[in-house]
Amino acid sequence: MSPRRSALVGLLAAALILAGCDNIETSPAKTPADFQDLAAQLVLQGVIVSHVVSGDAGCSDPTLVPTAIGLDAHGLDQPTTVRLYLYVFFDHATYERLIPTVDACAKSYVTDPDTYSSVDVSPYVVAGQGPWGQKFEDAIRAGLTKAAGTGG
Repeated sequence: MSPRRSALVGLLAAALILAGCDNIETSPAKTPADFQDLAAQLVLQGVIVSHVVSGDAGCSDPTLVPTAIGLDAHGLDQPTTVRLYLYVFFDHATYERLIPTVDACAKSYVTDPDTYSSVDVSPYVVAGQGPWGQKFEDAIRAGLTKAAGTGG
């Protein structure tokens, strides 16, 4: 077989394999994703993430700092970058127990309480100053939901 024909056959095989990957059904993960996988889910939804800082809760609450990741984000119908605070809780019980703590913490970084925005998908919370674009907020919710799997 000629080198040109071999290359063509190889390209066709690769295309068929990649096309088949779109049709693979996978069940949700049994445990929530770590930050790397969660960030990947957000990016897949169209959210652009940068300036990630572990331990940045937006406040000095010692209960939230170990769970928190501060990040800048924009994309879709959110043209300006917003600072978001992601809180990753161990499990649903911890999430339920600490939700009021997130709200109290937010009071320290929110400049306009009327436009405070958050998305809660156990065991995650993303919060920050709004307003956020609806597509942007929906993409965050979709990314968190996908990352939560069945472990939330």
